[in-house]
Amino acid sequence: MKSGFQDIQKGAAWLFLLAVFGLLPACDNAPTSKEVTTAAPTQTTTPAKEKKTSVALVMKTLTNPFFVEMEKGARRAEKEFDITLVVKTAAQETSIRQQIAIVDDLVREKVDAIVIAPGDSVELIPVLKKAQDAGIKVINIDNQLDPVFSKKNSLLDVPFISVDNESSAYQSAKYIADKITQPSKALLMEGIRGAMNAEQRKNGAAKAFSENPNIQLAEMDSANWKIDEGKILMQAWLKKHPDVRLIFVANDMMALGVISALKEAGSSEVLVASYDALDQAKQAIRDGKLQATVDQLPAEQGYMGVKYALKALKGEALPAITLIDTLLVTADNIDN
Repeated sequence: MKSGFQDIQKGAAWLFLLAVFGLLPACDNAPTSKEVTTAAPTQTTTPAKEKKTSVALVMKTLTNPFFVEMEKGARRAEKEFDITLVVKTAAQETSIRQQIAIVDDLVREKVDAIVIAPGDSVELIPVLKKAQDAGIKVINIDNQLDPVFSKKNSLLDVPFISVDNESSAYQSAKYIADKITQPSKALLMEGIRGAMNAEQRKNGAAKAFSENPNIQLAEMDSANWKIDEGKILMQAWLKKHPDVRLIFVANDMMALGVISALKEAGSSEVLVASYDALDQAKQAIRDGKLQATVDQLPAEQGYMGVKYALKALKGEALPAITLIDTLLVTADNIDN
């Protein structure tokens, strides 16, 4: 009996070892394990805000109220079309190198379009070609880029928005020329030489003076669009031509300098016509110190420049030249 009991003990021991090491077959009623897959938490991402189209307005300066009005028109377009408008200006209208540097910076910033009122008709062309090569749309306003030099440098398909400077200057100068019935001496104060708009205004005014046989155009010179240079040049002219009877000035800023010089010299009989219709010039008309000026709607030029830039970005065909109507402002319509 002892050996049987020992056999039972040995069998029980083996069963225990098999159970420990998992060598016994599983029972039918044992629970089966199931693989549980835990889903990763869903990540909710906020869509990135769509980047607005960026249009840069590059002007000559903000010291001239003309360009302040131009910016107002561009700002109106910014709001209407929901874009980002970047406004850049040089320190002075003669700061051409600064304008070139501004365009260079805009190329690096990768704006979508550049609307530019260039201070010079030739010198800005190479850097604008660089902008165009970078895929930036270029719109030219106010002062036209030289078409021949543009073509030579492969700056092509740049729409131009402005006014007929020659025709408008002709009307302004003719307004005072028509008042001359006796032999009289005239002077013509130009803008920046080489700028297309300055050359066109000079030509228009010279034509108006030439049509009156009583008028002798005694001298032409530039005061670079500036009020202080206009005054200095007029002071020099009064010493050389004390009998001057009429003068056309290519913009209102220079004209304000001319009026100041005439006032200091006591020359109240000189007829003055100018261009731009600034508020100060309109007041000078009311005061009888200025006879005529030209409203070339700078705000509309700024607005249309931005509008054309957006059309160009959509691939729409644009006219090569768009001319906005001007208004001759005189004492007859100053408060209309």
